[in-house]
Amino acid sequence: MTGVVHIQSAMKNGKTILKDSYCTQPFKLANITEDKKDHWLHLMLMSSSPGILDNDQYKINIDLEENCRVQLTTQSYQHIFQMKAGAKQEIQVILKRSSSFIFLPHPAVPHQSSIFSAKNKFYLSEDCLLIWGEVLSCGRKLNGEVFRLSKYHTVTEIFSSGKLVVKENLMLAPQYIDVNMIGQLEGYTHQASLICVGNVMPINTMIEEIHDLLKDEDDICFGVSALPGNGMNVRILGHKAEQLFSIHHLIARHIISSQTRKQPIKTTAYVK
Repeated sequence: MTGVVHIQSAMKNGKTILKDSYCTQPFKLANITEDKKDHWLHLMLMSSSPGILDNDQYKINIDLEENCRVQLTTQSYQHIFQMKAGAKQEIQVILKRSSSFIFLPHPAVPHQSSIFSAKNKFYLSEDCLLIWGEVLSCGRKLNGEVFRLSKYHTVTEIFSSGKLVVKENLMLAPQYIDVNMIGQLEGYTHQASLICVGNVMPINTMIEEIHDLLKDEDDICFGVSALPGNGMNVRILGHKAEQLFSIHHLIARHIISSQTRKQPIKTTAYVK
C-alpha cells in the first residue's frame, strides 16, 4: 500500500492553524488542540492499518509557514510486521523563518523477519526550532521475538539555511551485527534518539539541564552531545519503550518551557 500525507500550516490572528491537509489510506489526520488560545497547533496522525506491512510505502510532507508552531504525534505504537521485500517511509519537513516543529512518534516494534527503511529530511530557515525523536524496541518480548527482526534502517538529515548540519544513520541488523557486543546495545533492549536544533536555544546550558533532568531516571544509560547548528542529540538505552517515550516528551516540555518561560506545552505521553 502507498500512503501519502501532506500537512500545511499557517498563521491567523497570532495562532497556528491547519491551512491544508491531504491523506490517503491508511492515514487520517486529527486536530487535537484542546486550548483554542494555544499558539501551538496539536495534530495526531492516525492509521487504520494494524501496522506497517510488506511492500508498504509511506510519504509524509509537512510545510510550516513563518512563525508557525506545530506538534505532531501518532496514535499508537508502530508495529512492523513480518516481511519478504520490506517497507519504506519518507518524511520531509520544511520550516520557514521562526517556525517550530515537534514530532515524537510512538516507539517502533519490529516483528520477526521485518525489514524497514526510512529517510527523514528537515529543512530549517532562520530562527527555527526542531525537536525530533525515535524510539526503537527489540520487538515483541512476550512472543519471544527479541531482536528477531531482519533489518531496521533510518537516515535523518537536518539542513539549516540550505546547509547539511546533522546526519544520523541508525541501522539494526542482528543477523550481521551482535546487538549485545561492546559499542552496540550491550545488554539493553531499547534505544532512543532525540535531536533538537534551534538557533535561539542556549545549547550549553540546555545540555547541563538535560543531564540534571535524567540523572535520577531508573535503569537507563544516556548521553547528551552537542551538534552543529546549535543543536543537541540525546541518546538513551533502556529496557522499556514507554519509559523512553515518556522521557522524550519530558525533554520536549522542558525545552519549550525554558524557551518561552511560560506554561509547558501539553503532550500525549504520561510522565511519572
